[in-house]
Amino acid sequence: MEPTLVVLLYSSLAAAVAGLGALPLLRRERVPTRWVGWANATAAGLMLGAAWALASAVDGAPLASAVGALVGVLYSAWTHRVLGTEDLELNRLSEIDAVYGYQILLVNTLHSASEGVAIGVAMAVHLPFGAFLAVAIGVHNIPEAVVLCEVLRGRGLRPGQAAGLAVATNLSQVLLSVVVFAVVGAAPAMLPGALGFAVGALIYLVLVELLPESYREAGPTTIAIVTTVVMGVVVLLRGALG
Repeated sequence: MEPTLVVLLYSSLAAAVAGLGALPLLRRERVPTRWVGWANATAAGLMLGAAWALASAVDGAPLASAVGALVGVLYSAWTHRVLGTEDLELNRLSEIDAVYGYQILLVNTLHSASEGVAIGVAMAVHLPFGAFLAVAIGVHNIPEAVVLCEVLRGRGLRPGQAAGLAVATNLSQVLLSVVVFAVVGAAPAMLPGALGFAVGALIYLVLVELLPESYREAGPTTIAIVTTVVMGVVVLLRGALG
């Protein structure tokens, strides 16, 4: 299969599985807050595992990678500040304010854009490596979408509508993965910096957004255990697959 189509296929599948996050909405009762915290912790662990895998793929040009990581952190912080979402709480499940709903969708779109960069640059390193990372990020999309769909439930949306919006927020993931793969393929010298950018952006999202929310929902000890175990699984799988 043509490489660009492989990138498109895997990134599309990673985006599509976010729709599974609406499954808890089929239950009458609301998902317990601690479950939401564990979902965020699972997403954080998968993100950290993906960041570790990307960092381990850096081969040479450490300065370019370090600069790229710094740019990734600064870019993520800047976009949230400009859009007014830097202090947004992601766990106000019963919030019905329209502005809050739009902000949540925007935050998830920004998240998926950074993840799309990660998939694209991983695919540029090696297609099987990129496929592994796309699967890890796809699995991460499910617990992240659970939180989004619970917020959307509070705004009166039905499960099908919430699933559709969860997938829609990940379309930027598909677009960025294909664009980054094409750009890095055309200019290989950009690879170390692009890897660093993806690592910095992912770590920023975990440390500034996912983990703080998780701590509020389920407590630091449980969250630390879940995050570490999930990250360990990703690291072990990456090592086993080579």
